[in-house]
Amino acid sequence: MRATNLYAPTLRQTPADAEILSHQLMLRAGMMRKSANGMYHFLPLGWRTIRKIEQIIREEMDAAGGQEMCMPILQPAEYWQESGRWAVYGAEMMRMKDRHGHEYCLGPTHEEMITSLVRDEVRSYKQLPLMLYQIQDKFRDERRPRFGLMRSREFIMKDLYSFDKDVEGMNLSYRKMYDAYTAIFSRCGLEFRPVEADNGAIGGGHSHEFTVLADAGESSIACCTKCDYAASDEKAELAPVEAPDEEPRELEKVATPGTNTIESLVSFLNIPIEKTIKAVAYETEQNALVLVFVRGDHEVNEVKVLHQLEGVLELRMAEEETIRAAGGCPGFMSPIGIKKGTHILVDPTVMNMKNAVSGANETDFHYKNVNPSRDFKDVVVADLRLVREGDPCPHCGAPVKMTRGIEVGQVFALGTKYSAAMGATFLNEQGKEKPLVMGCYGIGVGRTMAAAIEQSNDEHGIIWSRSIAPFEVVVVPVNGKNEEQLRYAEEVYGELKKAGVDVLLDDRPERPGVKFKDCDLIGYPLRLTIGPKTLEEGTLEVKIRKTGEMFHETRENYLGKVQELLKTL
Repeated sequence: MRATNLYAPTLRQTPADAEILSHQLMLRAGMMRKSANGMYHFLPLGWRTIRKIEQIIREEMDAAGGQEMCMPILQPAEYWQESGRWAVYGAEMMRMKDRHGHEYCLGPTHEEMITSLVRDEVRSYKQLPLMLYQIQDKFRDERRPRFGLMRSREFIMKDLYSFDKDVEGMNLSYRKMYDAYTAIFSRCGLEFRPVEADNGAIGGGHSHEFTVLADAGESSIACCTKCDYAASDEKAELAPVEAPDEEPRELEKVATPGTNTIESLVSFLNIPIEKTIKAVAYETEQNALVLVFVRGDHEVNEVKVLHQLEGVLELRMAEEETIRAAGGCPGFMSPIGIKKGTHILVDPTVMNMKNAVSGANETDFHYKNVNPSRDFKDVVVADLRLVREGDPCPHCGAPVKMTRGIEVGQVFALGTKYSAAMGATFLNEQGKEKPLVMGCYGIGVGRTMAAAIEQSNDEHGIIWSRSIAPFEVVVVPVNGKNEEQLRYAEEVYGELKKAGVDVLLDDRPERPGVKFKDCDLIGYPLRLTIGPKTLEEGTLEVKIRKTGEMFHETRENYLGKVQELLKTL
């Protein structure tokens, strides 16, 4: 490819609406352009990287036994109604009707579609295991699309679905995909961690997120400082904290004027924050009140709360009148005196507390000497708190460290969640009808591209790994109007192409500074410069983008050196 034929409109200024570095650099490097909020055009340079990521994915999926196919993006509502997700998936699903009034959605994911396909074709255990995948656009109506490809309305996803005869087979398929994902992200040149994760709207059993470590990541990850345990903050398990043993004292109601926050309560009573009990009030989509209680210095994990509420997908902060109707008082709440029928969830650390302080459900009053194991009635006890740095690892007890990351892929053990609901069965060795045991496995292709940029860049632009760079090498004649330099550059370009190198010739009649800035901005792993010294001495200047190192190689040796360097980049 010659740069004079390449559509790559680079920008010198950063667009005002680009919030994070990957978004800024992809726009500046001429890799994509915004179409609408949360929707983007991929321009040729960006599309080349996307295609290279897809090719790595294809190779690893095929090696693991996957077979590529393609399913419709437009999905009939009846499949989702069979699985039970049509009514509960939420506002992210883009729904529509055709001219006949039939309901459809633009696929946010394809569990229903693949299950409906396989149930009509697979009859016997002899046809299993089966792994089918596609690389295709998905659609989710994000409330607030932002951060470029990190959270968009239309995005490219690889989704594979496994079908097995039993849990052992599903676990084997899961392991194959886990290993394939490890190979994919390693080949893309990424530093990543597989972390235990919540299944969210997909459902099913266990799950792992593959998370690229980057400061701009939306995911917060707890990593053990001793063992290999890692989990998203939504999933991280937390053992109850034991409180010092004390003789229980009699419950006492005390006046605490103006203490409607934990901080003001601690100051007023001059007590440690670990002696206080924090209340957070939510309402569900069905307008049911949910009261959650954690220790005063802990935060509520809303994902864990949702797991305790069957059929609830979203929570919102409760209105004051809803709280008061249940017998509560905003800023001064406890389970004591709340009307029966209210969902009351209490973290086990709270249940271990001795002679603590909680609200009295009356303005400007609290209870002292609260012993929850004695005083809290009709409550559900469950792990409800959000992990924080220094909490003990649930596996070995060592402190965990918190880091940021970008989720680029996730693997799910679904079990029979969809097959049982949709009647996808097979006959086993004994001739008995059994539901297929499933797994599903997704990779965000655009997110992988963005994550690579977030993790590897400098003040000049992107630093690509050779495997996913739009071009591996760029050949730059210093003077694009000098016929002798151009002819020499053409010869080098031809030699590199013949050797199988993915190379770009920057034959534009631009100033050298413009070309060099574009090379660094776009992030080609190697730059070969043809200048006056090349013509005089027969040496080419080589620049390694990752390190900034520059040196000269002779015409006789440069090709071998380029091939050697590319193996390391």
